Amino acid sequence: MGMRITSLVLAGLLALTLTGCGQSQEGEQTGLPAENLKAGLLLYGSEETPYDRGHVAGLEKALTQLDLDPESQLVVMENVPENEDCMQAIEELIDQGCQIIFSGTKGHEAYLAEAALRYPKVTFCHAGGYQGASDNLDNTHNYYAKIQDARYLSGIAAGLRTETDTLGFVASRSYGEMISAYTAFYLGAKSVNPDVTMLVTYTNAWADEEKETAAAQSLIDLGCDVLSYHTNLDTTAAVAEANGVYVVGCHGEVTGLAPDSALLSCQIDWGTYYLYALNCLLQGQEIAQDWCGSYSDGACSLTAVNREAAAPDTEEAINAAAAGLADGTVAVFAGPLYGIDADGNQLTLAEGSYYEENKDRSAPSFAYLVEGITLLP
Repeated sequence: MGMRITSLVLAGLLALTLTGCGQSQEGEQTGLPAENLKAGLLLYGSEETPYDRGHVAGLEKALTQLDLDPESQLVVMENVPENEDCMQAIEELIDQGCQIIFSGTKGHEAYLAEAALRYPKVTFCHAGGYQGASDNLDNTHNYYAKIQDARYLSGIAAGLRTETDTLGFVASRSYGEMISAYTAFYLGAKSVNPDVTMLVTYTNAWADEEKETAAAQSLIDLGCDVLSYHTNLDTTAAVAEANGVYVVGCHGEVTGLAPDSALLSCQIDWGTYYLYALNCLLQGQEIAQDWCGSYSDGACSLTAVNREAAAPDTEEAINAAAAGLADGTVAVFAGPLYGIDADGNQLTLAEGSYYEENKDRSAPSFAYLVEGITLLP
């Protein structure tokens, strides 16, 4: 698959407060002159893909906040597959002068780790991975956000809106990040609607419009009247709009695509981490090996509730739950809860206990199928 370097267009973005970096174990360091900094970004898709566009926008925002120039100090490689071609893309970024390279695609991690051994002076950061804190390499880092909080809150809108009490979820691939996402969404819905159930179907692809269309349509045909998804595209939102059912978005605002169907969206603001990591590099300070942003610090959030589509009192219910998440009186994966994973391992949570997501790593790890959720063939 071919790769190309994109030219970037600056977007109007909200200001962020600089997040402090951890002090290097070696003490004071010189840092990198701002004018010399160049960042690289590996995309599995392109800037036309909603998920990938979020990473580009986040890096643009971070560079702009640091008074740097995205046009000259950011190099983006599009359509980088999860195979050996990834190493070629990494080497091209290094040849372009990139001192720090980011990727938001799970399948790139092995190649980033290999490159980290070859190029110890280059910093490699990977979203959704797990090796950064355990590979004994100072130049590998992982990052993510506690998106399960936003997923849970967005599920409240779905639970209040459904009339069939059957939700549908289109998921890309079967592993912790995906299962955590749809379980959090379901549990949020169940917190306001104890009768709700959910059907889940996998596309086994990050971005496949045809498969996502078929998956969403199959859920609607089975009686799901509110959909959500975890794919790189917003295809599910378009299908919901065409069928007159409701949808909760995944990577940001989708009311333009689905004005009558969109309830709201959850989203990760990748710029929060990119600002932190780039500032650390400029200051000569250590970047955390494994970084996880929270709902309270803005690393993940919800878009505004679409009052024309949402049920009455949706905003009030979400705000109340968000306050509970903030003060600890609400937990996403709270007991009583029983689940079983693909290997047969069981999770049993009693009343008053909860599963602490992101405890051991920033990437979500909740991988248990819980009662009320049915996986379709």
